This record gives sequence, C-alpha cells and structure tokens, in this order.
Amino acid sequence: MKNRQPWVQPLSQLPLSLKPITAMQRKHYGEVLNPTRWWGRMPRLFWLVALFVGYLERKKARLAPTLRALLMTRVSQQCDCAFCIDANSLRLAQRCGAMDKVLALEAWRTSALFTPAERAALDYAEAMTATPPRISEAQKQELHCHFNDAQITEMTALVAFQNLSARFNAALEIPSQGLCSMREKTDA
Repeated sequence: MKNRQPWVQPLSQLPLSLKPITAMQRKHYGEVLNPTRWWGRMPRLFWLVALFVGYLERKKARLAPTLRALLMTRVSQQCDCAFCIDANSLRLAQRCGAMDKVLALEAWRTSALFTPAERAALDYAEAMTATPPRISEAQKQELHCHFNDAQITEMTALVAFQNLSARFNAALEIPSQGLCSMREKTDA
C-alpha cells in the first residue's frame, strides 16, 4: 500500500454539529476516523452521507452483513483507497470471524473461499466500479440466479455509495488508520 501524504489538509477542529458522529467513532474505534476530518468542511453533506451508509448497513438490510463488507472491501481495493481498504477489511474480518476472505479478496476469481452468490456480486461490483460501468447481460442473468430485484437494487446502491466514499478518500489521499492491522495484532 502506498504511504501517501494528503495534499488537502484535514481539519484540526471539527464543527460541533458533528459531535454525535465523532463521539460514536471515539467509542467504537478509540479515535475520530480520518475521513471525518475532511468531510467536516461540509457537515450537512457529511450527515447525509452518514445517514445513507447507516441505512445500507441497517440490521434489516436486504443483503447479508458479510456480503456487504465483501463488496465494500473489493470496491475499496479497485479504487485504491487506503483508508477504505483498511476500514472495510476490518469490517469484513469481523463479520467473517477470520482474515481468510480479506487476504483472498483481490484474487477472488481463483479462490475457493467465495460462494457462487458472492462471485456474482463481486463480478457485478467490479463491472459497476469500472469507468464507465460495464455490466453485461451475462452478469445481470447471473445476479438474478442469486438475488431478487430488491436485493440487486440495494446492492447497486451499496456499490455506488462505496465508490463515492472510496473515490472521495482516494482523491484527497486520506490515509489509512491501521484499523485492520490493529485487529490482527489483537488477535495474535
């Protein structure tokens, strides 16, 4: 992973309107997450983004938590977003209970660790993340073998969100926080 320094500097002091978000981050991660220091320049927009991802990650989401984390991590890898790879890899490891899928994800096409449904979803996420998106009829048919229209719509929203997040963070060179490496150290 490249160790890049951000060219747009993070805020050292965040707006009070973000206090609920920063308090939650401190409680869950022990610190404020790096992207918050950039998004903090636009608190209203950041709240909308946070509500959007919160909805996609709700308990009664149409997609399983592991699949959501898998898709978010793969899109993060494709967009070369250091922070997103770190945070989403941690989420995936937590949801899988191990690092196996995290470590195999870049080579998912040749790994035996992924189910046919996961493969169809990953193929779709990669095609959607391409610029411009290139989803084939075969990919659409394969998705319909495993997911209904509501699930595909929610999957599309999740992949689109992760593209927004990863491209924002990658463009501003927002660094990783070592979240996943902290997980590996605590598990050792």
